[in-house]
Amino acid sequence: MIETARNEDLEPILQLLHTQLQEHDIMLTSHTLERATRGLIKDHSLGRILTARLDGKLVGVAVISFLWTLEHGGPAAWLDEVYVEPAYRGHGLGKQLIEAAMQVARDNGCIALDLEVDAGHEAAERLYQRMEFRRHRRVRWVRMLD
Repeated sequence: MIETARNEDLEPILQLLHTQLQEHDIMLTSHTLERATRGLIKDHSLGRILTARLDGKLVGVAVISFLWTLEHGGPAAWLDEVYVEPAYRGHGLGKQLIEAAMQVARDNGCIALDLEVDAGHEAAERLYQRMEFRRHRRVRWVRMLD
């Protein structure tokens, strides 16, 4: 079952996101991750966190942020994270989370959904290709601000 995160989902979401970010060598303090997560649970104008449950256990998460971009000509969404616990992969939960994220984006007036895939994550790339995402030719860069 895929649904929008609630306050009571905070701890399992933080556990899943902490694992996901560690796998991608993204180092956030626990406080920073919690603040950002709480912000999306509280204020749906910023984005949404979607959860996947099996037998009542929260086993997957998708994080969407809303933005305005000239590249797409207006409102868009960024699929920031998709993570399913390894023991529950291969059963379509990732696809369900992505489909739900696309619907949330549509429902919020977005005309595109962007995402990135770390090098070496071929299974994720195959899933996105099957779902008709297309690869950009550019490389993403970032600079943290003070």
